[in-house]
Amino acid sequence: MTRTFAKIVGPLLVLTGIVGLVLGDTSLAGVLNIDIVEDVVHIVTGGLLAYVGFAGVSASLVRSVVGGLGVVYLLVGVLGFVAPMLFGLVPHGYSIVDNLIHLGLGIVAVGLAFMRSEERATATR
Repeated sequence: MTRTFAKIVGPLLVLTGIVGLVLGDTSLAGVLNIDIVEDVVHIVTGGLLAYVGFAGVSASLVRSVVGGLGVVYLLVGVLGFVAPMLFGLVPHGYSIVDNLIHLGLGIVAVGLAFMRSEERATATR
């Protein structure tokens, strides 16, 4: 399930980053933030997820990458509520929708990574 998540979310993040780069620094429909920094982060994190999803790497590496990036997206989601411009890193600042998307992505990723490791621990007992 974690590998499937990486195969789906990775390319979506890359696509999101590319579309953002094409649109430039702006706000999409006044709801979603589009900044070059964020676009590059989406391309890099999406590329990493796609790599572990489609490459023949071990399941533990997939869980580690998905869980690690999930923690990052959780932190960005929480920080987005406290400091919408992420201390000057994001020029236009995050909206509530941006923060909720980051939180949701982080929760699902961390949950999948944790759930898989718990299932494996239970199966080996």
